[in-house]
Amino acid sequence: MLRDDPLFLLAAGASLVVLVILMIGIGGFARGGEFNRKHANRLMRYRIYAQFVAVALIVGFVYIRHTWGN
Repeated sequence: MLRDDPLFLLAAGASLVVLVILMIGIGGFARGGEFNRKHANRLMRYRIYAQFVAVALIVGFVYIRHTWGN
């Protein structure tokens, strides 16, 4: 099962990290003010890095499962 696969769980966790960073960024943008001015660019960079890791893990998972099977 997928939930027993450590690589799947790692990829899912990385995707959740991207979601959390995205929600914090959207919330800060909606509120505006000092928080948005101070942290908007940093949150965008963190999201891009986390998204790269998540996509790499997902592609790696698909490649490994396709190549080696279950």
